[in-house]
Amino acid sequence: MQVVILCGGRGTRLGRESEVRPKPMTEIGGRPILWHIMKYYAGFGHTEFVLCLGYLGDMIRDYFLNYEARQRDVTVELGGPARLTYHSEHDEQDWKITLAHTGEEAGTGARVRRVRRFLRDEPFLLTYGDGVSDVNLDDLVTFHRRHGKAATVTAVHPPARFGEVQTEAGRVAVFSEKPQTSQGRINGGFFVFDQRLFEYLGDDPGLALEHEPMLGLTRDGQLMAYEHEGFWQCMDTVRELKILADLWQRRQAPWRTW
Repeated sequence: MQVVILCGGRGTRLGRESEVRPKPMTEIGGRPILWHIMKYYAGFGHTEFVLCLGYLGDMIRDYFLNYEARQRDVTVELGGPARLTYHSEHDEQDWKITLAHTGEEAGTGARVRRVRRFLRDEPFLLTYGDGVSDVNLDDLVTFHRRHGKAATVTAVHPPARFGEVQTEAGRVAVFSEKPQTSQGRINGGFFVFDQRLFEYLGDDPGLALEHEPMLGLTRDGQLMAYEHEGFWQCMDTVRELKILADLWQRRQAPWRTW
């Protein structure tokens, strides 16, 4: 299945990071979080990507246009048209990536509508370019196909902001530094849509996928929730970036399946 990734937002809560690069290019372990997300999808066999570019999108474009030269040993012959000879391989040989500029200020719904021409007439996956998870994508797709509705959202427990301490008679029984809350769920991305989604995407350039389209799908009984109990973490703030970087450094990143 094709994978649409929303990569156009500004990520202003990342402070200085958002001034010098688009949020999906913020690095974890020396690689953009966008690359981590794509690697995760590729691990389930989904290697055809449509990237919805916007703010500082040329940095994402340049990253992938120069990917071969960055990742492989190469000999460059100068004089006239440069000739390149590659001497090594990388693990992303079968990736196909469409880099689509969808506007500097477009809403998420408008971005999806603008890449429709790159999508086949079949269901597709969609997620945000700033969140990772260990959701089982095979089970997610199976769930979507079985219920037959237009849309599936992965519903997750939001990570708690502070450490959790459980006590028994004054004694600490459980100390969890980064627990996930046990009550309530939020939109975790990792959507599956069929082509009926586009019936809900109007012409408003500021249209947010999460507002009118999702409300309309809900009203019509066309939105189902895949409830994920495992790891999920977005990267909206510097604090959350540090959480993800620390997990990667300690080799405890749940999304690392490669």
